[in-house]
Amino acid sequence: MGRKKIEIKLVKDPNVRQVTFSKRRTGLFKKASELSILCGTEVTAVVFSPGNKPYSFAHPNVDAVAAEFLQQEPNSNEAHGSSSSNEANLDELNQQLLDLTNQSCEEAKKGKLYDEALKNQSNKTKLQDLQELHESATELRCLIKERLNEMEAAEAMLAMKEQPVEFSENHVAKKKKKKN
Repeated sequence: MGRKKIEIKLVKDPNVRQVTFSKRRTGLFKKASELSILCGTEVTAVVFSPGNKPYSFAHPNVDAVAAEFLQQEPNSNEAHGSSSSNEANLDELNQQLLDLTNQSCEEAKKGKLYDEALKNQSNKTKLQDLQELHESATELRCLIKERLNEMEAAEAMLAMKEQPVEFSENHVAKKKKKKN
């Protein structure tokens, strides 16, 4: 008994098509990997999903493989012109690298300035906290002085209560004369 032939046709339901794509994509990329290993070739596969999202399997040097494929020309006489286009591409890539490096340096400077601003802000906050603490300490000192004065007055009153002052009649009479 032989296998039944599978009819290959477009899956009509878009949801089923997406699921089928997702399941079969891994198998396709596995086969591409096996082909690369078995044949010792550089393989790159780019596949677009039904939603036009690109997926790729690539040799570690995918850029070289893609560039080789894209720059192949039918006449070998024109191959000499491709080295100048390679140089132009290289110059363009170097310029992009330089731009990205400059942008990265600028971002690093901005990051340092931001960090310093945060540090200064935290120092200002600490200074404000210290000022508030100083004000609280000053208020506490005043309160302690008031309580101390009250305690001294209370001690003096207690001392007077324990040793009452005795007045003689002469003393009282002198005071009455002074009042008059």
